[in-house]
Amino acid sequence: MTLALKKAWQYQGLTYPNPAVGALIVCNDEIIALEAHQKAGTSHAEVLALLEAYQYIFKQPLPFDKFDANKAHAFLYTLPKDFFSNCSIYVTLEPCSHIGKTPSCASLLVYIKPKKVIIATLDPIKGHDGGLNRLKANGIEVEVGVCEEEANALLEPFLIWQKRAFVLFKIAQTANGKIGGGYLSSKESLTHVHQLRSVCSKMLIGGNTVRIDRPTLDCRFTGDDAPNVTLYSKEDNFDREIPLFSVPNREVKVTNVLEDFDKPLFILIEGGEGMLNALKDKIDWLLHYQTPKLSAHSSTYDVDMRLEFVHQTKIGIDLMLWSRVVH
Repeated sequence: MTLALKKAWQYQGLTYPNPAVGALIVCNDEIIALEAHQKAGTSHAEVLALLEAYQYIFKQPLPFDKFDANKAHAFLYTLPKDFFSNCSIYVTLEPCSHIGKTPSCASLLVYIKPKKVIIATLDPIKGHDGGLNRLKANGIEVEVGVCEEEANALLEPFLIWQKRAFVLFKIAQTANGKIGGGYLSSKESLTHVHQLRSVCSKMLIGGNTVRIDRPTLDCRFTGDDAPNVTLYSKEDNFDREIPLFSVPNREVKVTNVLEDFDKPLFILIEGGEGMLNALKDKIDWLLHYQTPKLSAHSSTYDVDMRLEFVHQTKIGIDLMLWSRVVH
């Protein structure tokens, strides 16, 4: 389950408005598949893991796009019912019982009847839950609560944006806490930021950052559409000729009023010390990219905040930290 959780963290936020979910399959005491849900509207973690297990057994490519959920489900339903009978499936969230943009994973598992399904935590959303009971009612052995605390931490952004905006502040720093002097992050970190930009409801950025850095705030590293941007500033005295204002098919709004925080959105914030201080009471999590170098630059975040580390991993040469803000 720890491996499934770690895999799911690779896509935290990127699955918005869906939760990040990981799945792992063991067959005859051997791990044969490890996958995670990657994008809303595409195949869920359990389905991707089952397809990977099939490929591991048959050593041949799939004749369709594995992210096409309808084709993936249809293919798995063509396999003999006992195909996965010696397999146990670990999944970080209760398999979905409802039919939405993708078919029901619980129904699929009922059909293929794995030896056992191990679930970290139950789905807290009414109408999405019920997968556990369906599995049990059809004679499948189920265990619940393995690494439940860790799974609930993974699920926290999803739970927040059901009720109001989940607010994520992105920080890039050197190892000694400096934030100035051009790009600090690795290409992998920059790509990850652009992936988050492509799925967030909107970006919020401080006026001073725009005036000094003159950013573009697009998704050029991923090829996705640029997000809508809200500039939070007391004065609207921006140079409209900078690239930020010329990206096609997106809205750039200048305001001195903080709004939309009560709506079920994913708000990504990028900015400096002033922005962090101004919004520290509204921020849920910090995403911190730390690059392995020291800098003599004077810029830093001079702010008092208490954090709880939630997850850390390496991305390229950088360290990536997800932290919860303690209010």
